[in-house]
Amino acid sequence: MSEQAPDKRVCFRCLVAGRVQGVFFRAATREQAQRLGLTGYARNLSDGRVEVLVCGEPDLVGQLREWLRTGPPTAEVTGVACEPGAFQHLSGFDIH
Repeated sequence: MSEQAPDKRVCFRCLVAGRVQGVFFRAATREQAQRLGLTGYARNLSDGRVEVLVCGEPDLVGQLREWLRTGPPTAEVTGVACEPGAFQHLSGFDIH
């Protein structure tokens, strides 16, 4: 008899600053998220930052949040600010 464990999945909205547009940051973020089995999206903002919403198991979300601090080799990340939010049931990881 196995009891259903409570859903511990989380979502974080992160804003990534630096040279993160035009350097395949969103595509590389999607690759990392898919590899970790996470859902969400990455989109460019008009101020030059990239917004990332990532949802999934807390330890895996933490791994992606850590990866965002460096990003792909072509990026130069100068800052990452993340805030937790309510879990959202999303399918896949999109690029906007």
